[in-house]
Amino acid sequence: MSPINQSERVAIRAVTKDYEAWIGQRMPVVLADLESKHIQMAQSALGFFRATYYRWAQVWPAICADETNAPIGLCIGDIHTDNFGTWRDAEGRLTWGVNDFDEAYPLPYTNDLIRLTASVLMAAKENTFAINAERAASAILDGYTASITSGGTAFILAEENPELRAMTLAQAGDPAHFWKKLTALEAPAMPIPASVKVLLAQAMPEHGLEFRIVHRRSGLGSLGRQRFVALARWNNGLIAREAKELAPSAHVWLNNPQSDAGFYYQTLMDHAVRSADPYVSLNEQWLLRRLAPDCRRISLDKLSSVKDEEQLLHAMGFEIGNIHLGSKGFGEQIQVDLKKRPARWLLKAAKAMTDSLYPDYDEWRNG
Repeated sequence: MSPINQSERVAIRAVTKDYEAWIGQRMPVVLADLESKHIQMAQSALGFFRATYYRWAQVWPAICADETNAPIGLCIGDIHTDNFGTWRDAEGRLTWGVNDFDEAYPLPYTNDLIRLTASVLMAAKENTFAINAERAASAILDGYTASITSGGTAFILAEENPELRAMTLAQAGDPAHFWKKLTALEAPAMPIPASVKVLLAQAMPEHGLEFRIVHRRSGLGSLGRQRFVALARWNNGLIAREAKELAPSAHVWLNNPQSDAGFYYQTLMDHAVRSADPYVSLNEQWLLRRLAPDCRRISLDKLSSVKDEEQLLHAMGFEIGNIHLGSKGFGEQIQVDLKKRPARWLLKAAKAMTDSLYPDYDEWRNG
């Protein structure tokens, strides 16, 4: 596959089959999870959007031709409102930011801004938001511009960022419920690679700690790939470590599917402006991380006012800037390019992309 013109657009089911076959050549696929992904793709346009970054990567260069003519640096790729959350940094401070870099790849910076804005537009069709589309796009772009021009700053939710801290605390779940759900999970149906058992053992806080491995189904974009969670009891409490198998970015499938391209996940985390989660690391194709009740996201659809929604979207835009600033010289190039962009360019591009994806969704759910 390769990027296409609209006149060459291939049916979404054929594209999905090709992409999933490519994934299957690189790793074992959890067929039951993949089937669940296909079902969820038919249940809502937003779910379809989140599950099909490979389609976005294929069509956006033609639909957003003006926007692809922009400085290129290491970008998130598959970014949407559910790809932000909290974690504890090395000092134990509650921190907020982007928590998923599965599709990281060198791209025009505009990709991340357009995709985030498109996710808001699609979510707005399924939920009741107080903020309108134009104001939402402006909040994202204003936050992004502020980050790029200031050099960025990490989102620590202790003494700073009181609005984000209040939103996080207001949506805090019950830790007991979190652990009840995890401990109810069953053992994986497929064999657990010996190397993964070793990685999970090494991720434990104490050598020789006994743990039980379960299968966890989560997210949409990576659903169908192996995901193992080790559960243990340590110092009179439950702990969890997850190992998720990564695939190269969908852009590799598009541009050079036979290549041995690696992953940009760790590079993006290491160089972004942030206070990192010390429990997140990449070991070959396995992403390791800690699971805990205080690692959660703020749901845009649960906010009750334009002010809160605008502040959260502004923060999301700012955080994308924090990520892009990790590429040397990228920020300076972006500042120059942003000044050349016409008014409302972001909203216009995001609307064009959402308009383009709805026919794919209709084809998928009716097929």
